[in-house]
Amino acid sequence: MAKRFQRARPRPLFKEKRVALLFYEASTRTRISFEFAAKVLGATTTIVHPTASSVEKGESLVDTGLTIRALGAQVIIIRHPSSGAPHVLARHVDVPVINAGDGMHEHPSQALLDAFTILQHKKTLHGLRVAIVGDIYHSRVARSEVHLLSRFGAKVMLCGPPELAPDSAATLAPGVQVTRNVGEALRGADVVMVLRIQKERLAGKQIGVEQYIAQYQVTPERLKFAKSDAILMHPGPIIRGMELTGELADAQQSVVLQQVANGVPVRMAILARALEIRV
Repeated sequence: MAKRFQRARPRPLFKEKRVALLFYEASTRTRISFEFAAKVLGATTTIVHPTASSVEKGESLVDTGLTIRALGAQVIIIRHPSSGAPHVLARHVDVPVINAGDGMHEHPSQALLDAFTILQHKKTLHGLRVAIVGDIYHSRVARSEVHLLSRFGAKVMLCGPPELAPDSAATLAPGVQVTRNVGEALRGADVVMVLRIQKERLAGKQIGVEQYIAQYQVTPERLKFAKSDAILMHPGPIIRGMELTGELADAQQSVVLQQVANGVPVRMAILARALEIRV
């Protein structure tokens, strides 16, 4: 009986599967949630840091990818400071390459988990008013959010100073609008997404830190422009007292930690799809 029971035990979904996390940039939420997702599905994971690998010796991205593949990786998750790096790697290796954020280009898995989080609070994405406030120009998250949410019928309003939210951002997807007035952006919003502001990126700009806080910081008073049941989101990391007040980050409307938690199941789904595993 014991032997029969032992044979009947479910096997790991990813038996013998090896997932490599190739992270050229620092990461907390994305790297850890991808790692946890792979392990929950039974895969073994290996984290490759540039400073502790042949990358530091000058090895190219493609050669690093080919080496990781030759060592047995069956999927490569990559974060890279150069836009398009995952696409370059994908053309040279014969295993799935998952984009965990590339330069100022995109961050697809973040957009997916954010859409999943929204749908836990709203019936549909179609027709939702979504306000994204902050540094649109440098944000790969903003680009992925705009593409995904617009595709499903959400109405996206981008807000920030011209240096961080140029008028050209309206061309990211049909129907996207750009405004300089945070009150206008938040008025009637179902979802308010705040993006991180790095102080060093304001250096030399017409708008300084104090001016940004005065004009664009999301505060409890400004959030009242949104609908009463609006949710507040932030992809992290949060700079409290900069792009939003500390009390809002912990407010009842905030779903920031829910976003973080949703990173694991959503990235499990991404890995399962990449490796054609039925969950």
